[in-house]
Amino acid sequence: MQSQYAAGTQGVVVAGSTGEAAALFDVELDALLRIAVEELGGKVPVLAGTGQSNTAKTIAQTRRAAALGADAALVVTPPYVRPTQAGMVAHFRAIADDDALPVVLYNVPGRTGCDLLPDTVAELATHERIVAIKEARSEPERMQALLGLRSEGFAILSGDDPTALRAMLAGADGIISVASNIVPGTFRLLCDLARSGNAEDAQDLDQRLRAIYDFLGIEPNPIPLKAVMARCGLGTGLRLPLTSLSEGHAELAARITSAVAAIEQSSRDTLAA
Repeated sequence: MQSQYAAGTQGVVVAGSTGEAAALFDVELDALLRIAVEELGGKVPVLAGTGQSNTAKTIAQTRRAAALGADAALVVTPPYVRPTQAGMVAHFRAIADDDALPVVLYNVPGRTGCDLLPDTVAELATHERIVAIKEARSEPERMQALLGLRSEGFAILSGDDPTALRAMLAGADGIISVASNIVPGTFRLLCDLARSGNAEDAQDLDQRLRAIYDFLGIEPNPIPLKAVMARCGLGTGLRLPLTSLSEGHAELAARITSAVAAIEQSSRDTLAA
């Protein structure tokens, strides 16, 4: 976590999908969140993934995260149960009304089976304790619809690495990223360039990241990511039913690991200049 902070990361998420939240026991989640708060609390926001398939369980998990010192809750749309739009309004409002933590909505239909539509987000964005959305759909029209809801009290964050630059150049506030786990300095630089309106340099950097984006989607996240992290000495293995990266991708993983090291060093040199 300190390496993320040193690279310029402006917030961390504990127990997101990349962190294999579904595989964590309560005691493990508590330990991870406690460590994050101890190391980074007061320096950058610490978000806790608290979303469950049931509202009461999500509220309980959010209270738990608040007690451990989290700054906000990243709450995914309820997985598997496929609520209606009205159900999602009631779900998120109940969590926000409980007032344990500020709520960041998280929409990722490819994983959850339900899609939080822009009109529904508009209803939720009026709640003072619902402060942002992480949108993982890649269509430009979806992001454009959400950008109209952006305000001082409601931020728009991309949740899709390959289209994050496009979103930020259009006005999104930032990204909660998969690839930033291995190239944190590069994503800090990408965000800085995009938010300063330096589209040309941002697009050049984004193009250099394309091979990494493609590799990270070659098998379900976080399998490819953790293959690279292991090669970088950051953690080992995954928990079933996730399995290690297929052997057929091993050579590509080695090349991507080398590319990661090169682009990250270059980005950190640029940030330091």
